[in-house]
Amino acid sequence: MQGFYLVNGVEAAGIDPADRGLAYGDGVFRTLRLRNGAPLEWSWQYRRLARDCAALGIECPGEEVLREELHRLAARLSDGVGKIVVTRGSGARGYGPHLAGAPTRIVSVGPLPGYPTSYGEAGVRVRVCALRLAYQPRLAGIKHLNRLENVLARGEWQDATVQEGLLLDGAGRVVEGTMSNLFCVLHGRLVTPVLSRCGVEGVQRDRVMAFARSAGIALEVRDLTLDELLAAEEAFLVNSVIRLWPIAALERRTWEPGALTRRIQAEVFADG
Repeated sequence: MQGFYLVNGVEAAGIDPADRGLAYGDGVFRTLRLRNGAPLEWSWQYRRLARDCAALGIECPGEEVLREELHRLAARLSDGVGKIVVTRGSGARGYGPHLAGAPTRIVSVGPLPGYPTSYGEAGVRVRVCALRLAYQPRLAGIKHLNRLENVLARGEWQDATVQEGLLLDGAGRVVEGTMSNLFCVLHGRLVTPVLSRCGVEGVQRDRVMAFARSAGIALEVRDLTLDELLAAEEAFLVNSVIRLWPIAALERRTWEPGALTRRIQAEVFADG
């Protein structure tokens, strides 16, 4: 991705080869949309970043520091994608987290992916990945830097007509997409998979759930089987870059974007 980045506030600075984010995936990140030079849902994004840092025992950079660095870079690319990476920092060999020095922060901005508008309008085709997510409650929900499961899952297909892959756990429960969180509508109720064993709790998942609760929409956060998903009245995917994509096809099942999907798309993602 072409773009601009800062490392600890310094433009075009290099990454120390001894950085634990590089050596061990010892860190966290957030990806967010920029609109007119400003990060969307900034308070949501920072809260999640701070929570994930705390879960790993990493000192989180100050909110104003990160926001100022995003604004500085976004002055050159006002509409795009921002990313914040925080690692435990550089240190001596060994896994012990006490061996690290000060945390490393990397702030970058780049252009938006060229997704067709039809993905948000008519929906996308998805597949079920063969890879199964590992059970690790200690890391569940955290957007940590070790995303090898997602990398391997996304490497399972090169078919350009498939836009996303669904990830299941070892028991066959549906968890999420390779880059997105999943919602479906079952018997008129909004359902999203529980993420207490594995998976990532994305900001847009938080926002959809908050909207459902405030709007009086019946919401269930629970285990979801593939058979249940295939029987759902509606299904859609969310993340901070794509916003909301209805699911149009999965295996032999097809859908048209439903009324609740369209309502959430219009009221939660009115900014596009």
